[in-house]
Amino acid sequence: MIKIRSLLGLIVLIAVMAISWAYFSYQQFLHTPIAIQQPLVFEVKSGSGATAVVEQLAQLEVISQPQFGQVFVRLNPELTAIKAGRYALLPEMKITDVFALLTSGQTIQYSFTLVEGINIHQLIAALRTHPELDISALEGLSDAEIIAKVKLSYEHPEGAFFADTYHFPAGYSAIKLLERAHQRLLTVLQQEWQSKADNLPYQRPYDALIMASIIEKETAVEAERPVIAGVFVRRLQKRMRLQTDPTVIYGIGVDFDGNITRKHLRTDTPYNTYTRHGLPPTPIAMVGRAAINAALNPAAGTQLYFVAKGDGSHYFSDTLEEHNKAVRKYQLKK
Repeated sequence: MIKIRSLLGLIVLIAVMAISWAYFSYQQFLHTPIAIQQPLVFEVKSGSGATAVVEQLAQLEVISQPQFGQVFVRLNPELTAIKAGRYALLPEMKITDVFALLTSGQTIQYSFTLVEGINIHQLIAALRTHPELDISALEGLSDAEIIAKVKLSYEHPEGAFFADTYHFPAGYSAIKLLERAHQRLLTVLQQEWQSKADNLPYQRPYDALIMASIIEKETAVEAERPVIAGVFVRRLQKRMRLQTDPTVIYGIGVDFDGNITRKHLRTDTPYNTYTRHGLPPTPIAMVGRAAINAALNPAAGTQLYFVAKGDGSHYFSDTLEEHNKAVRKYQLKK
């Protein structure tokens, strides 16, 4: 009888020790940082469950005791609503931190900068080169098809997307990015329209957008934007042609070889502001807030002309005579 009691006692002792060891090992597993020495990009595929994620972590040798990982996900069902995407795992993370991250949806964010002054074709080309954007829905689309896909408020996609930096997860739809950029443009344009100067020659916000695109192409010098806007506004008010080269170049399209000629200035297109009065029919480039603000708040003054000085800035003149002198000095070097 004594032997039986001793044996039972031994069994109980072994069981208690085993349970204690398992509990201690499990707690150690929970509080030990994952086995990586540098940040790791960890991708959760769509439809992956917590069990599959534990197996994936073990295969990558991020954790060494997957059996404890499986226990953890069973004991913590609130941490198993995992969201697909790419995540940045850090060396100091514990398994609890990993699952908190995977259920938060805080995936790695990539960025795309829509640069001021580019046109729609350059924008589409730039989207195609981004490795983390899904551009399949954009392939081979005409302008009209882009308008339909993105649900644009305008009849032409040129200038319809706000120049800014956009963040998104891996595999993000280029169509969605364009939708965001278009909505951002509409918001900013409306905001700026609310605080516009009086007596501007615009019938609608879209006219200001067209003007902003011309300003964007004429100068990269921030301080000059309102001054150039003032020149163009005064010319419109006086029924003078804008006579701005960027619109002519846009009208030439892909045939432009980088050298604008007198023939180009005389060849009539809807965008030739040397042959036609008023604004061109659409914007000629993508714009940022500064150009929109300049178009709607032009600098006061009397200048009606300007010429590039060759250093990125411009010389402004009140009269044609003064302008011609500036052209001879800065362009013809006479």
